[in-house]
Amino acid sequence: MTLSVESVRDALSNVIEPDLGEDLITLDMVHDIAVDGKNVSFTVNLTTPACPLKAEIERACVNAVKHLIDTEAVVTVNMTANVQKNRTDGQGDQTLASEVANIIAVASGKGGVGKSTVSVNLAIALAKAGAKVGIVDTDIYGPSIPVMFDINERPDISVRRKLVPLEKYGVKLLSMGFMVDPDQAVIWRGPMVSSAVRQFLSDAEWGELDYLILDMPPGTGDIQLTIVQNVPLTGAVIVSTPQDVALEDARKGVAMFKKVNVPILGIVENMAWFMDPAGNKHHIFGKDGARKLAESLEVPFLGEVPLEQAVREGGDEGVPVVLRNPESESAMALTSISEKTAQSISVRNASLPATKKIDILFR
Repeated sequence: MTLSVESVRDALSNVIEPDLGEDLITLDMVHDIAVDGKNVSFTVNLTTPACPLKAEIERACVNAVKHLIDTEAVVTVNMTANVQKNRTDGQGDQTLASEVANIIAVASGKGGVGKSTVSVNLAIALAKAGAKVGIVDTDIYGPSIPVMFDINERPDISVRRKLVPLEKYGVKLLSMGFMVDPDQAVIWRGPMVSSAVRQFLSDAEWGELDYLILDMPPGTGDIQLTIVQNVPLTGAVIVSTPQDVALEDARKGVAMFKKVNVPILGIVENMAWFMDPAGNKHHIFGKDGARKLAESLEVPFLGEVPLEQAVREGGDEGVPVVLRNPESESAMALTSISEKTAQSISVRNASLPATKKIDILFR
């Protein structure tokens, strides 16, 4: 077979995108095919820059051209990404800037399971992969973002009278912790808290974002209901430790999101195990609890994060572990979780209806 634009297209129609289950040509993921003698180049436009299958897809493209057309072809594959949006804001709805493609809630049933740690490292890992990312600290009473990013400035106000998110490590940030003195407590009733969360989402200059991560407070209360009633969530990531008491609360969190038709992108098991100096694993809080919960609920299991001192130190110093200790077990686990989360979002956007605000009166 002779090398040509058409023969290259035919060859690439045999390359299946593993998550979406169709070939790259049908999915319109291949662009700018060029052939110059034995030299072939083209662009593959992935659904996320954090795609964990990027290298596999690239190899499959090269092999398709060489094996089906010309073994001597010199193939150059340019891998890019265009994060898809699949949510409906509603007619005239100004709840959130239309430039935000995906809104992800990172939630837990109870406190102390490391939800903010997962949120922060997830955001930074996605940004490192090339995505445009923002994070909202929706825990008004106990904000963690200022400490975990080591930033304590007040956001500016734009000419349009909107909050301008702060930015660090390539991630845009908003938190109540930026608005109040660190020594002061926020002593508000539920309606004021809900109003603050709505302001972070509707009165901020987020600009174009691939992913906006909402670091949720524990439980299933006012803030959670405010968000699902005002924001078309792409999906939710549930964080738990392996112990039974945390798993029962995580189960309730999954049930809440399912009740309001928010897809569960997956479950993360934090503090999964501890490695002693001799190299022995100790499952301090139990073993495989979150993995078994994910299996029983038939939702994806995104991965497990070990209990490491580097995670705590990174959070306290304002340099999260995926930056501070990128070669550590926990950093590699969190990076893998970010890739699987992006993968789950891509599958969700391709296979499920668009999300929208939930018009439900909760009693």
